[in-house]
Amino acid sequence: MKKRVTGIGGLFFKSKDPEASKDWYKKHLGFNTDDYGCTFWWKDAEGNDCSTQWSPFPEDTKYYEPSKKEFMFNYRVEHLAELLETLKAEGVTVVGEMEV
Repeated sequence: MKKRVTGIGGLFFKSKDPEASKDWYKKHLGFNTDDYGCTFWWKDAEGNDCSTQWSPFPEDTKYYEPSKKEFMFNYRVEHLAELLETLKAEGVTVVGEMEV
């Protein structure tokens, strides 16, 4: 089987006060925060530069819709278009359109 998920591209969560959340993580855990949260830079097994984004969002964000969850994970995948077709063939409901 081909690789599907190769890592985590982003961790996003709702917060009552996103600025206070970023400040807390910066002060207590050393996150290098900016307007969007914190970007963690790393290299994959082949030595390619990669990043994982960590970001608090306001509680009333519509960004995660149609999901009603308090969080969202974005996964790094190989060959996204091919993977989406495979998932559809396996009976998985794919919501929305692929973004490139």
